[in-house]
Amino acid sequence: MENLGLFFAILGAALAALLAGAGSAKGTGMTGQAAAGVVTDDPSQFGHVLVLQLLPGTQGIYGLLVAFIALQNLGVISGNIQDISLLKGLSYLAACLPIAIVGYISAINQAKTAVASIALAAKRPDQFGKSMIFPSMVETYAILALLISFLALNGVSSLTF
Repeated sequence: MENLGLFFAILGAALAALLAGAGSAKGTGMTGQAAAGVVTDDPSQFGHVLVLQLLPGTQGIYGLLVAFIALQNLGVISGNIQDISLLKGLSYLAACLPIAIVGYISAINQAKTAVASIALAAKRPDQFGKSMIFPSMVETYAILALLISFLALNGVSSLTF
């Protein structure tokens, strides 16, 4: 029971990396399938569809960044692990949840949008710039979740309970 705070804090970091990473893995897989179909018909489209495939992968990076910051704040990375209260551990968990949940959901929805954009770019290569805008709009919410998790982690690390 004495390390329950640390358990919940590490759980938060793990969920940030796990859920955002799982969403990105699913998303890049979906877009990769669509991209491969386009490149089969027109290999010159490789560069365009690759960019669109990579977009859902950013959420996994955001989740990993939040997990790294949380683990750094806890001293796990440096080997100087802090003993924290249950309340502070739960606060770390709460701080990691925005990017964990929004990262997972937005990566999958961004992939769906990117798949449609890949179809657009395949049929109308001159519209590639426009096709980038649609999945980029979904990215906005992942960035907002990253910001909230980052700010919350900074706030939690300065708490004294």
